[in-house]
Amino acid sequence: MSDPSVIRIKPYYYVHVLDNNSNVTRVEVGAQTFTRQDHEKVVAGPEAMIMIAPRNYCIIANPVLRNSKGEIVKDATGQVKLRHGDEEIRFEQDPFPLYPGEKLFGKVSPLQVVAPNTALRLKATRDFKDEEARGRKAGDEWLFEGPNTYIPRVEVQVVEVVRAVIIKPNQALKLRARRHTIDRAMVERQSGEEWLFKQTGAYLPGVDEEVLDTINAIVLTDKKALHLRSTRTFKDVFGRTRKAGEEWLVTMADAETHIPDVYEQQVGEVKITSLTNRQYCVVLDPWKSGKQLLGQRELRKGEVSFFLNPGERLENGIQNIYILGEEEALLLKAKETYFEDDKKSRKPGEKWMIYGPAEFVPPVQVEVIQKRTTIPLDENEGIYVRDITTGKVRAVTAESYMLKPNEELWKKELPKVVEELLARERSEEGQGERDKTRVVTYRAPHNSAVQIYDYKNKQSRVVFGPELIMLGPDEHFSILSLSGDKPKRPHVIKALALMLGPDFMTDIVIVETADHARLSLKLSYNWYFEIEKKNASEAAKLFQVPDFVGDTCKAVASRVRGAVAAVSFDAFHRSSAKVIRSAVFGIDEHDKIRNKFHFSANNLVITNIDIQSVEPVDQRTRDSLQKSVQLAIEITTKSQEAAARHESARLEQEAMGRLERQKILDEAEAEKSKKSLLNLQAESAAVEATGQASAEAKARAEAATIEGQAAVTQARLAADAMTIKSSAELEQLVKKQEAEVEHLKSLNDMEIAKAKELAAIEAEKFRSVVNAIGPKTIRSIAEAGPAMQAKLLVGLGLKSFLITDGNNPINLFSTAQGLIGPGQQ
Repeated sequence: MSDPSVIRIKPYYYVHVLDNNSNVTRVEVGAQTFTRQDHEKVVAGPEAMIMIAPRNYCIIANPVLRNSKGEIVKDATGQVKLRHGDEEIRFEQDPFPLYPGEKLFGKVSPLQVVAPNTALRLKATRDFKDEEARGRKAGDEWLFEGPNTYIPRVEVQVVEVVRAVIIKPNQALKLRARRHTIDRAMVERQSGEEWLFKQTGAYLPGVDEEVLDTINAIVLTDKKALHLRSTRTFKDVFGRTRKAGEEWLVTMADAETHIPDVYEQQVGEVKITSLTNRQYCVVLDPWKSGKQLLGQRELRKGEVSFFLNPGERLENGIQNIYILGEEEALLLKAKETYFEDDKKSRKPGEKWMIYGPAEFVPPVQVEVIQKRTTIPLDENEGIYVRDITTGKVRAVTAESYMLKPNEELWKKELPKVVEELLARERSEEGQGERDKTRVVTYRAPHNSAVQIYDYKNKQSRVVFGPELIMLGPDEHFSILSLSGDKPKRPHVIKALALMLGPDFMTDIVIVETADHARLSLKLSYNWYFEIEKKNASEAAKLFQVPDFVGDTCKAVASRVRGAVAAVSFDAFHRSSAKVIRSAVFGIDEHDKIRNKFHFSANNLVITNIDIQSVEPVDQRTRDSLQKSVQLAIEITTKSQEAAARHESARLEQEAMGRLERQKILDEAEAEKSKKSLLNLQAESAAVEATGQASAEAKARAEAATIEGQAAVTQARLAADAMTIKSSAELEQLVKKQEAEVEHLKSLNDMEIAKAKELAAIEAEKFRSVVNAIGPKTIRSIAEAGPAMQAKLLVGLGLKSFLITDGNNPINLFSTAQGLIGPGQQ
């Protein structure tokens, strides 16, 4: 058994031993065999020493205290002194043990390598002096830039890894100062100040710099500009001082690319405005000599391309120049005092016209009110023209007319009823909505009259159709409001033209007879106007009665009621037409009914009255009349039925006689046909029997002939087939034998050729081997075997012997060669 007090400590291992007498812990380092005393105790180990490889480090907590010579300091009892609460970083060195109280913080770690374009942001946790004897205060921050290896210190804390920002062409880095500092361009920056760094390449921001954004340059073209606004007063990259709030454009003439500065706000992009030689525009609030002229207007003609400066805008956009033809003109108005090319002055508000053919670009002092063209008018067309100076309206017809500067088209308004009537006529003719500036036209139908009233002259005129009516500015149609429906109701029909007839009207009149029978009469009146068209006073009478239909029907109805009231129902039922016609037309001196009824107020003439229906209004009268009518209808119906029955019986008897006679004739014809049928059937049976026998005999003969011919043909074909088969087999056998002979001949030739070639190859090979070895070498080889055998025998001391197993033959002819020594030959 091993002694527990004996501890074998390996090389690079150590143990902590506690001396119980002095209560001091010491370190024992291997390699050694340590014998523990009774008053000693091993409190730790054996443990491996800490080994730090090159470019590695470790952190020791509570490190031992060393003097200026690097020796470990101990107290009076011999205990190692420690720097409690402190840390020590140790780098590459020989393996070392941990003294009592020391602790390894973490593990052995490789040194941090700072790559190119990166840096470590370091922060001092306490005051110290670095390797360059620079004093660092607690809280100071700085960068450790690569490529390099960072040697850690306990006084320094690695805050973060800072990576360089790659600035590409046409890019800039927007930076802001965290505190007062000096940037890499050696420019002093105040805390919170922002600036741009535009140099292409990798930029490593300083410890007091903050990267806000990467700004890409805006590429400017000849068709695009940049609109910028200043957020504070500064001097831009072009060396111009910009005031706070100032706006300006950066175009391709300034730079091909532009990166907005930190105090430049990008408002937007401005597209180029291009005008052709047929275009112009008016710019509001233009810029001139670096100043904006507010409230002014500037005319720009093509061909030209420009950018609108901030605050400028186009009035009504890009406009085409006015190209006037021979029949075109422009109505102009001066907005301010204006001098034309001929030095003629135009006052504000003055209007004038420019006539074509011409090209015109309106100056800023002139407003184009309207583009006018010559209005071509036929004989039946016209327009209403109003003079805005005097207010007079006139109608221009049957000529091509161009409005003057002091004239305008006037819209003629018509009553709603007239508009509806004209619209109905236009829709029937396939026309659209009425142009109110055009002269109102109306086609008066044939045999009609239209009254037109002139409100200015207070006169009316009557136009007879067919005629095209053209209204003057102060003329209007007289609207006819006529009665309609059955019975007549007022204001049913609206019309512009009064039809002169002949025509008819229908009305329903309720009358009562002398015996108080109430009847409903449906009467139709034929009428026409009897008038001389050339007489103006006679023509005016047509429209003196506004509703001639209603008045006529009332007058006729009153006469009819009076006449019917004087007769009884039976008398009226027998002679209703006479009663009504005599009441309306009257009786002449010859006691005859007149043929017309004339209205002198408007020359209307009633020529005839037609009684379309007479219906009782009272139900009892209607029932009695209906009963009498039904009895008359029944009597007439029964008489007609009796006559029809008698006629039907007579016709039936005649038809029965004709039918019996036709039946007898049909039976006789049937017997004749039956006889003919029997004769034909007999003949057909005989022919059928004879034909069948002949056909069977012929068929058997033909069948025998066909069978014989088929047997002969079959035998001949079989013989031909055997001949062909035998010939084919013979030819096949000959071909096969010839092929076998040819094959064997080829094989033999190939074998012979192969043997010849092999023999030639072997001969050549042997010749080559012999030539290569040489005659002397061959001789030596041939003599080597016997000579060696002789030497072996001499070495064994044997004179002569023979050993064999009896299976192999012995060549006695060459035996003597082995028995004779080499010296005896």
